[in-house]
Amino acid sequence: MRKTRLHPHHQQLKGRMIEFFGWEMPVEYSGIMEEHLAVRNQAGLFDVSHMGEILLTGPQALDCVQYLTPNNAARTNPEKAQYSALTTPQGGFVDDLLVYCLDETRYLLVVNAANTEKDFAWIESHARDFDVTVTNVSDQYTQMALQGRRAVDILRGITAVNVEDMPSFGVAHGPVAGIDAMVSRTGYTGEDGFEIYTTSPDPGVIWNALLRNGQGHGLKPVGLGARDTLRLEACLMLYGNDIDETTSVMEAGLSWLVKFKKGDFLGREILLHQKEEGVSRKLAGFEVLGRGIARPHYPVFCAGDEVGQVTSGTFSPYLKKSIGLAYLPAAFAEIDSEIEVGIRSKRIPARVVELPFYRRDY
Repeated sequence: MRKTRLHPHHQQLKGRMIEFFGWEMPVEYSGIMEEHLAVRNQAGLFDVSHMGEILLTGPQALDCVQYLTPNNAARTNPEKAQYSALTTPQGGFVDDLLVYCLDETRYLLVVNAANTEKDFAWIESHARDFDVTVTNVSDQYTQMALQGRRAVDILRGITAVNVEDMPSFGVAHGPVAGIDAMVSRTGYTGEDGFEIYTTSPDPGVIWNALLRNGQGHGLKPVGLGARDTLRLEACLMLYGNDIDETTSVMEAGLSWLVKFKKGDFLGREILLHQKEEGVSRKLAGFEVLGRGIARPHYPVFCAGDEVGQVTSGTFSPYLKKSIGLAYLPAAFAEIDSEIEVGIRSKRIPARVVELPFYRRDY
């Protein structure tokens, strides 16, 4: 299995390691529940260096990104990142990603770990019509995520970057604990926080400095287990569960990232048709009303008929209830619609609720 540059630090912290798409990663340190609540109430530190980084370089780098993604990448700049997607000609997801404009000829796309090779091949195949070079630079980067309401207090103590005034999706370059880094106010938890990228061969300097500076702020190292429960409470999509090539951007409730006025992009015509005509199914959030936890792939029923499966589901550590996501017929995706989830051979009642399940109050 592949190991991140921070692997020795996870061992030192006695993290429980698992295989995750070819990487040996910590699933938990002190316990998923404890780590989840630490992020919600104080702060958590994640190693997310398994994520992929793909660099587009050349005079038509922006044109290429514009064609590959439905959002308007022209709105990015070296101080502003963007959430977007790689779309198929049918309007489905090759992946979701973050777009960073390093300068007018260099764009960095941060993709999901499981999809890095697939995404690189997809981008490279469509970049042939543009004056651009595509390079998989994933091995050069270490990425850490500092998340939670105390994130600003923790990070500003070890960097000259003005993190306090940085807007959401803002980006800045500067030293963190004396190590050159790129800092963005982004994350995958529903909390305020930052993602820190560095190409330093010794990123542990930053990791250890954050942990030391966070001792008085309740900071805990957090594994992949709590990362998943946190993102579900915040209704952040997980590729392979909630979105994939068979689910369109419109069905997934992400129509806000599609900018039709920017010009042509992969999937534009089908997504425009879906916008004008509507979709037959939608991704909806639900809470279970009876006993039981909705798990991925459990069947979902509407008016007695099986209509699909739970895409993501868990017991919410913060909300103290069983929650989940599923694609439902449009008529049943409305708030307060009654559905059922098949849990251990029983049909348990559930109710469609407003998303996200959790929204921070600061």
